[in-house]
Amino acid sequence: MTLSMILRVALRALAKHKMRAGLTVLGIVIGVAAVSLLVSVSQSAGRMGQQQFQSLGTNMLIVIPGSQNGGGVRKGLGSLMTLTAADAAAMVSDCPAVLAAAPIVAAKGAQVVAGNQNWSPDQILGVNASYLTVRNWQVEKGDFFTKNDEHAAAKVCVIGATVAENLFQTKDCLGATIRIKNIPFQVTGLLEAKGANMFGQDQDNIVLAPWSTIKKRVSGSTFNNVDVILVSARSADQMDDVENQVKLLLRQRHRIRHSDEDDFTVRNTSEVLNVLRIITMVMTLLLGSVASVSLVVGGVGIMNIMLVSVTERTREIGIRLAVGARSRDILRQFLVEAVVLSTLGGVIGIVLGVAAAIATTAVVNALWSNMRWPLSISVEAIVVALVFSGSVGMFFGYYPARKASRLDPIESLRYE
Repeated sequence: MTLSMILRVALRALAKHKMRAGLTVLGIVIGVAAVSLLVSVSQSAGRMGQQQFQSLGTNMLIVIPGSQNGGGVRKGLGSLMTLTAADAAAMVSDCPAVLAAAPIVAAKGAQVVAGNQNWSPDQILGVNASYLTVRNWQVEKGDFFTKNDEHAAAKVCVIGATVAENLFQTKDCLGATIRIKNIPFQVTGLLEAKGANMFGQDQDNIVLAPWSTIKKRVSGSTFNNVDVILVSARSADQMDDVENQVKLLLRQRHRIRHSDEDDFTVRNTSEVLNVLRIITMVMTLLLGSVASVSLVVGGVGIMNIMLVSVTERTREIGIRLAVGARSRDILRQFLVEAVVLSTLGGVIGIVLGVAAAIATTAVVNALWSNMRWPLSISVEAIVVALVFSGSVGMFFGYYPARKASRLDPIESLRYE
């Protein structure tokens, strides 16, 4: 018997018992659908975490000033002001792997006033023109301030969507004047809305101004030191190179001797991103493994039904053997029936799993409008689930098929 003939015979045999075949397939359908859905959900969660992390900055490193000792107590990082805006400029000019560097000065405890409205942003930061490049951010309306504004300590600023809504009840704020500690600033731009970050902080509740303006006019300081420097690498592969180059540069600029410790700390955010990827991979494997248990249960159901089918069709098997069918033909026939059942269940399960993943994404995005849950359909998981479902049918169908092929023709013909 050819494979096509065996397949036709198997399909005819399954069609005679549609209800039984449908219930047998159901176990495989549930297993494959569960694998497809759970893997999709876990990968979507991982992608969302990575997107949220990437929204903090592009290939970013954070350079923090060092700590100092006072009264025998070592204070935390940032207590010793060792970084300057000139250090950030030198990183861009002297470090080949650095794309951009942004010094940051924070104005703490300041309110923003516009007309008779006031608001307390989460962050009022003094930055330079490269800040948007480092943070992978765009200006939705208007323009960002320039290097000339930094040199002149110009009283200009760019605000986030949350600040605009609370001060002006609209996004039409270009050219308006706001006051920070009674100092008037002209709004030159509105930042593109980013929403909450992975830590739950509203990234749009922010005001950005030239670092020199915040430092000299708002904070009243004549020094050029900054609170932190954000550094962007040219590519993700150069993160380690940037870290080494920045460390070497700062040691040279700060005249740190070989035996002395750094007066700064460089934090490489790629380590956090790698941890997120590992967590996503482990979660995907765990959920996929749990869901695959239902596939094994479905395989046991296939074996049970095939054993019943062999018993019911004993006389049919005897007749086939009597008219010249070989044992391997009987083996192939029942094995093909089992594989057809499991593969059909796998295809239906994949369709239902993908549909469930799409529906889950739509429901999550509808319930939480401030969070964009990405849709992730894993082609690899679908292929693995389909191959695994076929393998389950072959594995659990082999014993009933072998049992059928080894029946004695004479005894089979006598079977009632």
